[in-house]
Amino acid sequence: MDRGAASPTGRPAIDVAAGVLTDARDRVLIAQRPPGAHQAGWWEFPGGKIETGESPYEGLVRELREELGIEVHAADALLTYTHEYPERIVTLHVFRVGNWSGRPSAVEGQALCWARVPALMDAGLLPADLPIVSALLRSGG
Repeated sequence: MDRGAASPTGRPAIDVAAGVLTDARDRVLIAQRPPGAHQAGWWEFPGGKIETGESPYEGLVRELREELGIEVHAADALLTYTHEYPERIVTLHVFRVGNWSGRPSAVEGQALCWARVPALMDAGLLPADLPIVSALLRSGG
């Protein structure tokens, strides 16, 4: 399906790349959706919409540079799945970021938080991101 094209249901279909970054204390980074954004106030794994012509990996690299000010050097696909909201359908391409440079910062003014994986189920994550937490719990974090 074309990125941003309408799905068979007539709702917009969007491809998103998300990254799981882990620090030296075995915590993962989450970001809060800013006011005015779709699902504002919820927490999510950093990333964003994949642009036309980008691969999911290229979208991840660009989004994490724009959102966190880091350079991704290596990331492995963790899972890909689709989540249906009433107003849109989102396909998430999730990567475990194994190597990056720079210090993650709130380039877009969003709140950031490092949290242990088990605590994420009660952290106010977007419902669309809960399968990522389940995958991390199955893989040992």
